Amino acid sequence: MTIDILRDGKSIISADIEDLNNWMQRGFIARLNKFGNTLYCYSPTAYPYRIKDHHHKNRLNFISLSVTGASCSLNCDHCGGHLLKGMDAALSPNDLIEKCRKVKESGGQGVLISGGSDSAGHVPIDRFADAIATVKKDFDLQVVVHTGLVSRKTAELLADAQIDAAMLDIIGDSGVAKSVYHLDNGPSRMKKTLMLFREYGVPTVPHILIGLDYGNLNGELEALEMISHTSPAAVVVIALSPLRNTPMAQVSPPSPVDIARVLTIARLSLQNIPLLLGCARPMGSHKIETDKLAIRSGVNGVALISQEGVDTARSLGLKPQFADVCCSLAYQHFKVNQ
Repeated sequence: MTIDILRDGKSIISADIEDLNNWMQRGFIARLNKFGNTLYCYSPTAYPYRIKDHHHKNRLNFISLSVTGASCSLNCDHCGGHLLKGMDAALSPNDLIEKCRKVKESGGQGVLISGGSDSAGHVPIDRFADAIATVKKDFDLQVVVHTGLVSRKTAELLADAQIDAAMLDIIGDSGVAKSVYHLDNGPSRMKKTLMLFREYGVPTVPHILIGLDYGNLNGELEALEMISHTSPAAVVVIALSPLRNTPMAQVSPPSPVDIARVLTIARLSLQNIPLLLGCARPMGSHKIETDKLAIRSGVNGVALISQEGVDTARSLGLKPQFADVCCSLAYQHFKVNQ
């Protein structure tokens, strides 16, 4: 069963708990039928991670690099550049190559390359394209690039560099894109970026941030609708985690149940596409409950999964398998049963 995202999705958004559980069960069954019973548990080494079942063995296995350091002109309300502070700065092409060389020499698998955006929503990635191609050719590392919006030139450069995945946030409501990301015509420009990547054959992993509208659901279904027409390699769902010293510091994040609603809609509408719960989400008891509901909703993988999430997966007959890489590489791990 493939649902109509906007029509049936609205029913799931408003469903009571009993009906939601029924929808989630359908999603879980669809996931088993299409992908089997492996649950990938991703833990990129940019974040410290240890649970009873797993811990990092090589802290350089999959690191995050920012080509702008902590600088970001866009200054989105939910982030304010704070997320860049947890990345290693690689401010020049040579610096990027040398940091990737260290990953290779340590026996690592790859890197996430990101950075702050200019005021138009573009990460200044073009001048690093040759360096990225060198990393792919000489070091044989997996390279995931968080691109922001791209021009045709950028899409072509990243295709020529043979990156493993391009990531970007997709917002389905133009008002939210304007008020939070400070972007005009955000949804249409994001769709254009998705179409450019499809044209150039770049594996693309769009991210949907639930609760971006100051904790409220607004535009998530439209984002899924947009994504459904652009052949994504995988889809990652993340959730607002309010950060100190940002305009959203005092906002209540979306509830685990609301996150499960969106994940269930995504699962039932994109049945052949790997679906992941990404690393950006609230921590503590909120994370534990979200992990459990996400697994029941039919996700293929969870980033930085809680031990309780692992235990829930096993109780449902799934087989957790750990990979210390970015979850955007999930499309490499799954074969869909047609």
